[in-house]
Amino acid sequence: MSRPARPYLSAALINAAQAGDAAAISALIAGAQPDVRRYARRTCRNQSDMDDAAQEALIIIYRRIGSLRAIGALSSWMLRVVDRICLRLARQALGQSTELDVLEADERFRTLTDHELRLDLAAAIQSLPPHYREVLLLRDIEELTIDEIGTRLSATRQAVKARLHRGRLLVREYIAR
Repeated sequence: MSRPARPYLSAALINAAQAGDAAAISALIAGAQPDVRRYARRTCRNQSDMDDAAQEALIIIYRRIGSLRAIGALSSWMLRVVDRICLRLARQALGQSTELDVLEADERFRTLTDHELRLDLAAAIQSLPPHYREVLLLRDIEELTIDEIGTRLSATRQAVKARLHRGRLLVREYIAR
């Protein structure tokens, strides 16, 4: 099953939006809205949180599109934005505040240069056991689907998902140290 065409992911449109072109930013936000809403629907607890997360995510994308480091990372960046918003909304609903450690970690990463971040990420990926590293690279770098990875590795869909999930957790733990 192939993904539908997403014209808002074109390099020319993203470059123009990053340069501050108002028409490009509007087109990018309009094109991204269905994907952002789909991400929020998958991640948030209820309809109200989904609507709030989608709206807030689009505002963040509008404000911070200029800080996007890699054009190809727009989809994953949008997903992370929605995930963080949904998590924050769920914590608020449960009466929990954001953990100070998470905020301090975010501050630490803001002070690192792109080169230092790349080195940390490369070291984290390199530290993974081979079966996690391979799945992570195929999914997040080569952008293969779960089914394509399963076919290539002769693994079940569930095994690929489990390895990907565990590999991402291990990378997060490595980087958080």
